Formats: sequence, C-alpha cells, structure tokens
Amino acid sequence: MANVYKVDICGYNAELPIIDIGNGINIAFFNLHGAQEMTEHCAKHVAKLVEGADVVLTAESKGLQLAHCVARNLGHKYYAVARKSLKLYMKDGISATVKSITTKNVQTLYLSQHDTDLLRGKKVAIVDDVISTGGSLLGLEELVKIAGGEIYCKAFVLAEGDAANREDVKFLATIPLL
Repeated sequence: MANVYKVDICGYNAELPIIDIGNGINIAFFNLHGAQEMTEHCAKHVAKLVEGADVVLTAESKGLQLAHCVARNLGHKYYAVARKSLKLYMKDGISATVKSITTKNVQTLYLSQHDTDLLRGKKVAIVDDVISTGGSLLGLEELVKIAGGEIYCKAFVLAEGDAANREDVKFLATIPLL
C-alpha cells in the first residue's frame, strides 16, 4: 500500500493511510471503526494503563468501541460518552466547547444526566484513540470537572506529534504530524 505510515502498537502492526487535512498538514489516519481485532488489542493494553479508574469517559465517535472494550476489560458495567450533538434525552446534561485538529469548526461536547451521574465523585479515566493538539481532551476534562468527577488518568492508543512529549497523558505508541 502506497502512502502509509507503519506503526507498531504493542506488537500489533498497523498501516495508517496518510491524509491531507489542509493547511499543509498531513496525518497518519488511525481508524478503529470496524477494526475489531485492532480495537480489542488496543483496549487490552489501554485498560492496563487506566487500572484503578472507577469509570471510563470518551468522546464520540472514534473512541466509542475502544471505551466499550476498555470498560469491559476493567469489569465496568457502564462507561460515559460525550456526544457531539445534543440529543432529545439530554435535556438535563452538561456541555463543554472544544476545537480539535481533525474538526473544521469549534464544537460542543454534551454529556447526558445519566453519564454526568456516572462521573460524579468517581475516578475517571479519559480514553480516546489519538491525542494531537489536546483540544478534545480539554473538553472532556471540563466535563469531568463540571460533573464533579476526579480525572484519574488520560490514556490514548496513539500520541500524535508534540503530544508525545506531554507528561500528563499515557499512550501506547506515537505517530508524527507529516
């Protein structure tokens, strides 16, 4: 396959297509959607990074199946999902505004009352597929704060670019901004 970036994720070899996202920036696109074997592998290793957390929180959509599998590996009955649009059942929830490298516009993350209650007073592991600029992470951190939870750990499959230098996050492997 031409124009790919090869990465070893704790023994799982992945070939990530290189995608132009504009402004002269290319990324090695990591996509867990539909990749059952890779998701299970990554979740097993991410779960080890967040052991001791009471609840897992992620942002939709690429982190959903990862968070599902991490929570299962930790023996959690539920995990929380920050949605990117306000749903009818979320009338009493909370929100935070974010800007991420892979999203064109500023967006708002929403947490339902059920998920807000899951976080309150709990040690929260924020889990997602990739950290790059940290924009989405800031929104998730704000939701934990508003909900009254404690950020226990922030764990990602991949750290992109300068995110690999952050001391406040854990990750399984690194990829460059190209």
